Amino acid sequence: MDRQEYNITVYTENTIGLLNRISTIFSRRKLNIDSLNTSPSEIEGIHRFNIVIHETEEVVRKLASQIEKQVEVLKVYYNTNDDVIWQEMALYKVPTDIIAEKALVERLLRENGARAVVIRKDYTVFETTGHREETDNLIKVLQPFGLIEFVRSARIAIIKDSDGFNRKLREFERKEPGHEVIENEYLNSRDKVFTM
Repeated sequence: MDRQEYNITVYTENTIGLLNRISTIFSRRKLNIDSLNTSPSEIEGIHRFNIVIHETEEVVRKLASQIEKQVEVLKVYYNTNDDVIWQEMALYKVPTDIIAEKALVERLLRENGARAVVIRKDYTVFETTGHREETDNLIKVLQPFGLIEFVRSARIAIIKDSDGFNRKLREFERKEPGHEVIENEYLNSRDKVFTM
């Protein structure tokens, strides 16, 4: 089987230590995470992890199954890049005097789908979003102008053919509603129950 890039989408409760437990699943298998993004999802109280990994489908399927065994994990999906719409954001810091003197800044920005977000006497910061190749291309363009600093965000992705987890969760709640909380009859007399 061929290795390729997979986007693993994990819907979870927002609990302390879950990120550590999920990353441990990867490290135990000696698998590298290429990109990791966590954020709130469209459902209040539910978070979404987007993990990018370069592996075979068999490995990713087993990995998704293992992640889904975590108590706080509600659902795990995995998709190829063709099955998702994804973007990354990048910031580039360059010296203002050099970029203004040696480059046609407006043309450079337009050709690379970038925009200036901060312009100061000592430096200018440009921002762009796109696929990895697009953000890498602007690095090459800005290197001759003394690129000071570069940072890229983790990948964010939406599954193309998904109806969304929100609908599935609401459907599940409608089919299998939770039980009403029943007050424990011994709760108020715990001293009598738990003493010898």
